[in-house]
Amino acid sequence: MSIGTQRARLFVAVITAFAGGLIVASGLNWTKLGFAQSRPASAIVQPIADASNAFVAIANNVTPAVVSIEVISNPKTGTSSQRGRAQQLPQGVPPGMEDFFRQFDIPQQQRPMRGQGSGFIVTSSGYILTNNHVITNSDRETIADKVTVKMLDHRVFTAKVVGHDRTTDVAVIKIDGNNFPTVSLGNDVTSRIGEWVLAIGNPLGLENTVTAGIISAKGRSLAELMNPNGTNQYAISDLIQTDAAINPGNSGGPLVNSRGEVIGINSAIASPTGYNAGYGFAIPVTLAKRVMDQLIANGRVRVPALGIGIDDVSPEDAAVAGVKDIRGVLVRNFPTENTPAQKAGLQPGDVIITADGQPVDRVSTLQRIVRNHNPGETIEIEAMRYGQRKTFRVTLMEAPDQQVAQADAPAPASSGGILHPALGISVAPVSPEIAAQARLTPPVRGVLVSDVTPGGPADQKLAPHDVITEVLFPLPRRAINTPAEFQQVLSRLKDGDYVSLSVYSLDTRDHAPRIVNLQIGK
Repeated sequence: MSIGTQRARLFVAVITAFAGGLIVASGLNWTKLGFAQSRPASAIVQPIADASNAFVAIANNVTPAVVSIEVISNPKTGTSSQRGRAQQLPQGVPPGMEDFFRQFDIPQQQRPMRGQGSGFIVTSSGYILTNNHVITNSDRETIADKVTVKMLDHRVFTAKVVGHDRTTDVAVIKIDGNNFPTVSLGNDVTSRIGEWVLAIGNPLGLENTVTAGIISAKGRSLAELMNPNGTNQYAISDLIQTDAAINPGNSGGPLVNSRGEVIGINSAIASPTGYNAGYGFAIPVTLAKRVMDQLIANGRVRVPALGIGIDDVSPEDAAVAGVKDIRGVLVRNFPTENTPAQKAGLQPGDVIITADGQPVDRVSTLQRIVRNHNPGETIEIEAMRYGQRKTFRVTLMEAPDQQVAQADAPAPASSGGILHPALGISVAPVSPEIAAQARLTPPVRGVLVSDVTPGGPADQKLAPHDVITEVLFPLPRRAINTPAEFQQVLSRLKDGDYVSLSVYSLDTRDHAPRIVNLQIGK
């Protein structure tokens, strides 16, 4: 046998042995595929492609019903003196001749104010949902002089304002025609934090822009949007937060879930620059739809209300009320006398823990529950009061029209006062002059907070020109008319105890009282 033949047979034997070993090893699961082969490339790419295709499908389905809204507000005619102050001199006026040209008082030509936003069509007959601040002037109450709607297919319509509501920042406009493309309205209540959403609109003049993100939070408050001057206590604080990019011009556009359903109206951003910084806010669509239905039916919104001023509960509020968990809504005050909640027996300092049989953990939750009813309907309220659970049946009233902002009352002069280190405040008597200036009704007098220690128990809860009129807790309640009476109450308390005070501010004209709960020495 030749050497070549022997080598060939040896090579075949080695290959056969190696192949057999692989077969045996694989049968005994001794070998595994390498990492690069553990998942085919298509298995990795496919989920991404699925998500991408879903976004494409949603955008294709929704964008035809998203519109661009342009508004024009004509300048208001001012007086001749106002026109003179606004006058700009012609260019090239020789030095020393300025007064000669000013004598003619040529009025400066003012240009119309223009604004731009978004909206979406909800009925084939042309009803469109958008924001109140898109179609109104800077006061958010007077409607712009002209509202124009431009569609994706470049059709342009002059829109009629059906109705608008400042408290929810919702507006409804109408264009003439039929068979318009529409969006599907979803249910924001069932949406969850972390779900994918798309924001669609016309930011910065860029039409039909789609951005993606997630629901970052729910039940957010944004007082600057709904209540910029602090004059409307019925403004909502139940917004959806998203990190989908929202910029100026997105206002009024839809926030869409992964099923292509609208769950919110994009309304605001929180940004130091005025542009997207990852914090966008949308009005829940369930609330917007309820407002829309009322605006279409009545041209106005009947807002149900308990007739109370409310705040989220602080640890001190929960401790005083006897709520084990720090949750619920504090009854701060009553905006007027004989409100439904007051007549039902609720008191300032109560902490509402359920409404209409549903748990209440914060202001936005209570607002949502109440908003699902109509004025005149009765709901059951459960509240904690100094460790006792109490039940009340409250017939909802219609919230009054938005109040006109009032100028602040002149601040009273005060100097010094008696220091109470346990609370970190100094108090002084309310003089007859201050009482008369503030129009206080005898025998209410109280003690004036003249100073607040930074970092103390009362810091950011009390302020100079606040007046403490009553100690509500510890029981029994006691009216306060002099610094000595206040000191007598505090002398019975020790570090760690809680005190509940009835307080109002001299810096406002209505002097509506509020509840302030503090922990001694903390």
